[in-house]
Amino acid sequence: MKYFIITGTSRGLGESIVNQIMDKKHTLFCISRKQNNELKELASEKGVNLYYFSCDLQRTEEIEKIMERIFSSIDFSNAEGIYLVNNAGMIDPIKPVGKASPKELTENIHVNLLAPMLLSTYFIRHTASFATKKVIVNISSGAANRARHGWTAYSTSKAGIDMFTKSVGLEQESAEHPVTILSFSPGVMDTEMQSVIRKTKQEDFTEVEQFIEFNEKGMLRSPEFVAGVILDLIFNQELINGHVYDIKSFV
Repeated sequence: MKYFIITGTSRGLGESIVNQIMDKKHTLFCISRKQNNELKELASEKGVNLYYFSCDLQRTEEIEKIMERIFSSIDFSNAEGIYLVNNAGMIDPIKPVGKASPKELTENIHVNLLAPMLLSTYFIRHTASFATKKVIVNISSGAANRARHGWTAYSTSKAGIDMFTKSVGLEQESAEHPVTILSFSPGVMDTEMQSVIRKTKQEDFTEVEQFIEFNEKGMLRSPEFVAGVILDLIFNQELINGHVYDIKSFV
């Protein structure tokens, strides 16, 4: 049995990943603010164990409780692999620092950086004594390496998640039963986040016209395609611990 913990499964990439690993040999733990009833119904039809946890990752105090509940449900004696996909993220606030409120900045860092750090912490803690395959995937962004006017919070949080990945990968080299952690940059995807970007005022995001053009010219990758690339990577490729992967290397 493979066990998967996936955040942000109500839509987009998280939903696509769950759809593609929907199998009787897998147990799925989905975490998002809103439950995805279509995924629940599909799992029921296929006889797949899928458990949903409604959680706002801005409320970091809920994370430990949820991870305790999840790991109390995992049978380590038959676990072929345990995977955590930190997919949930937010682009807001799209505006220069000075215009963004402290609340907006705090929410962004909580969801994009602090929540994955905490989820990874509990994952490593709960699996430390088990020798099974253990993988953490952090969804990053090209924004981690390029400053954009108005994306300061988002870019900073994604740069942070990449450094977190590199640091934990280094630490796990000396662990008795190491966890493999990686970041994955999916490029521009056709998701709700892109829709939010395209609606931004140019005074807040000076490159908005470029992203409108991405959509008009069909340059956005589908979440289904990106999910397939990620799953092929973690199932079929030799992983480099602490590495930051970019989808451009696979397409």
